[in-house]
Amino acid sequence: MTNKKGIHFEISERKILLRILDLLMVFVGVYCLSLYFDFEYIEVSIANSVALILLGVYVTVFGTIFELYDLQKASNLEATFKNVVITASTVVLFYLLTPVLSPYLPVERMQIVYLYVTIIIFILLWRLIYINLIESPRFYKRVLLVGEISNIEELIKSLNTSDPNYKIVGFVNSHVSSSDTIKPKDLPEFEAKDFLATIKDKKISEILVASLNTESITPEVYHDLMLLLKRGFKIRDYTQVYEELLRKVPIQFVGKEFYKYFPFSRSNENKLYMFFQRAFDMIFAVIGLLIGVLLLPLILLGNAIGNKGPLFYTQERVGKNSELFQILKLRTMVVNAEADGVKWAQKNDTRITAFGMFLRRSRLDEIPQFFNVIKGEMSIIGPRPERPFFVDELARVIPYYETRHIINPGLTGWAQVSTRYGSSVDDSLTKLQYDLYYIKHRSIFLDFSIFIKTLSTILYYRGQ
Repeated sequence: MTNKKGIHFEISERKILLRILDLLMVFVGVYCLSLYFDFEYIEVSIANSVALILLGVYVTVFGTIFELYDLQKASNLEATFKNVVITASTVVLFYLLTPVLSPYLPVERMQIVYLYVTIIIFILLWRLIYINLIESPRFYKRVLLVGEISNIEELIKSLNTSDPNYKIVGFVNSHVSSSDTIKPKDLPEFEAKDFLATIKDKKISEILVASLNTESITPEVYHDLMLLLKRGFKIRDYTQVYEELLRKVPIQFVGKEFYKYFPFSRSNENKLYMFFQRAFDMIFAVIGLLIGVLLLPLILLGNAIGNKGPLFYTQERVGKNSELFQILKLRTMVVNAEADGVKWAQKNDTRITAFGMFLRRSRLDEIPQFFNVIKGEMSIIGPRPERPFFVDELARVIPYYETRHIINPGLTGWAQVSTRYGSSVDDSLTKLQYDLYYIKHRSIFLDFSIFIKTLSTILYYRGQ
């Protein structure tokens, strides 16, 4: 069997491609402006290298903040158009506000409009090509699942929503099944005896082995897997792919030997990383408190009108190493909101006041927690601290839940920017998967990504 696999792009490759071509198209657009029009604001030349680099930095940074490189949104023309317009508007605005590094304002102000329209048009031209070519079926990664049927359906459901280019074309049952075994819906099953022929006929790019116990794989399937491995065919474990595509740890799939699968990030013990993280925490906390002081008159007015009660409140939370501390927040609920007992905050919770909803959506209610950061009880980035009542409840039903307490909790985190507000045990399981992913992979680059995504959450008013 020859290994003729189709062309496809990995997630990281598509993100890099989007970034590089966005920059290239912006520079091509600026060059075309100066070549075919009387445009003198900025020209593509060595003399303007600083101004061009600044333009490229702004496009990359604001493109990230406004989700130009979110692959789900990048595959949708309507979402792409909206994000390109918002990004171009912000880029041009900041470019005009930094005349020390960027060119001085042109005498003819219409040249600014030319630059703005050019950035939009040229990025959109490339994005149209991306959506109609790179996102087309010819570039899909065609995947064949090999595993036990009882473990496949939930995995398929998760992976199908993760990457528009990752297509599971069918599965091969690698275990002995009985006649009453429930098979996955809407997914073709291929016979184990036709395993090699299926790979050739369906132009499979990758095999995904989804089995909790590899020792129970039938000898027939195991033999073919070993044969393919010797031929250099790409075979991967489902936990590896799940974590790579969904950016969370699949704790519901890894079984009792989780400690083998979950080596903690070296950054958890790296003194240099810890030093820079603490320095960032202190600097950002001071800046955050200063912003809070500036906004305090407006917050006091809003609280007097819309909250009608105390501005601040404290609540016991679980911190690093399960130690308890008092978190400080702006009050967003009615006074005595838990008179009937402790319960989850729900979507459209009637206990949340009108002004409290604004504070939550804008994340302004988190500002007092900068005091907790300065005291060392919290970090800017980390798992959100939970209340002891819910920790006790969740630890009984969710495996490894208390593992999230090995680092400082944070104002924002990977779970907060990746999923919705947790209001149930299932939501808490999802949040835990993201929290453990952060603990496992935490680094300066992941922290920066969370910081940028948090800005997106605030700007798009998605706080809860």
